[in-house]
Amino acid sequence: MADQNGNQHESGGEQTAQISGTVQIKPQGEKSTGSEEAKPAEQTPPKKNSKKKIIIGAVVLIAVIAAALFYWRSTYYEDTDDAQVDGNLYQISSRVSGQVTHVYVSEEEFVHQGDPIAEIDPRDYQVAVEQAQAGLADAKAQYEQAQANLPITHVQVSTLLQTSGSDVLGSQASVEQAEAQAQAAVARVQSAKAQALKSQLDVDRYTPLVAKDVISKQQYDAAVAQATADQGALDAAQRNVKAEQDTVELMQQRLAQSRSQENQSRRNGPKQIAAEKARADAAAAAVKEAQAKLDMAKLNLSYTTVVAPVTGIVSRKSVAVGDNLSVGQSLMTIVPLTDLWVTANFKETQLSEMRVGQEVDLSVDALGGRKFTGKVAQIGGATGSSLSLFPPENATGNYVKVVQRVPVRINFTNLDKENKDYALRIGMSVEPTVRVKN
Repeated sequence: MADQNGNQHESGGEQTAQISGTVQIKPQGEKSTGSEEAKPAEQTPPKKNSKKKIIIGAVVLIAVIAAALFYWRSTYYEDTDDAQVDGNLYQISSRVSGQVTHVYVSEEEFVHQGDPIAEIDPRDYQVAVEQAQAGLADAKAQYEQAQANLPITHVQVSTLLQTSGSDVLGSQASVEQAEAQAQAAVARVQSAKAQALKSQLDVDRYTPLVAKDVISKQQYDAAVAQATADQGALDAAQRNVKAEQDTVELMQQRLAQSRSQENQSRRNGPKQIAAEKARADAAAAAVKEAQAKLDMAKLNLSYTTVVAPVTGIVSRKSVAVGDNLSVGQSLMTIVPLTDLWVTANFKETQLSEMRVGQEVDLSVDALGGRKFTGKVAQIGGATGSSLSLFPPENATGNYVKVVQRVPVRINFTNLDKENKDYALRIGMSVEPTVRVKN
């Protein structure tokens, strides 16, 4: 053992050496050297072994967790960095011709939907509105007149039908009366003939008697006078028959005329009513046409104030005060800030589980990875290369298989709240992550 002065002593056949606080026991008879006294021990401390085991275990655990996360993410999610914000660029053009009197916006200015952006001289279109209003008033007056004539025509036709029917009845009665009078005249002729015959027979009998002075000359003269009178009465009766027959023919002609007028009234009455109704309908159509012209004139007048169709940023402004515009001339482009979506170009190998309606998380690079939510709205009908200006001709030359990309439209689901500051811009890069499995 070592004494207080550090000297070494032998005890029990063994040599004990103290080197740097480590005690070693030598076999008896073996000498110690200085080099052996300075050599440290090669045995590893237990604490260092336990630390290595902990580190190895942690690394293995992290690797397992990373592998599990990679498997879970590759199985349940599909993502791509080939995506960008998309939208419709609105080309603002003039809908009417005229001279520009005001321009209310400048390049890259923010505008809201409905804000005025330019003004065209409206005076010509105000005159057109006044002319259309006058034409509409005239058409309405003609329509009211046609509407008023329609019931009058109804009454006239009805009255004409009634009158023609009455004329027919009156003519029939006149014919019957004339025929009766003609028959009476014929009867009077027969009576006059009998009377004339009797008077002539009396004259014939009195002639030999007066020659023999059997009767007086006066009686004979009276008989001759009576015969002459009866003959005159017969002639008058015969003439009266002819007159009554002419009257019958006249009444029959009037009856035929009355019947013809009645038939004409029955045929033409509905046509007259239909014609008057057609005039009223034409007047109503003229009112609609005049109203349409007025509406068009008012529309053209409203088009003199050009307004922003959407909320967005003014770009490519090419209009200035004093320009004479023609219909369809381009004024500027408005880049929308509200009606936006994302076009993501996924590899064809990523589409096997992708469906319309799946939820999407969107990260926008330009906004520091700001998050938005969306849903798959549509999967493209063809690959991007097929829709390019020069599609590939795989049937010619050497073929090298290249994984194609298919455009997928993703609609924002809560853009009004997530983009209140209108930070999104068309063309910004987006990283969409689609949950393809629940």
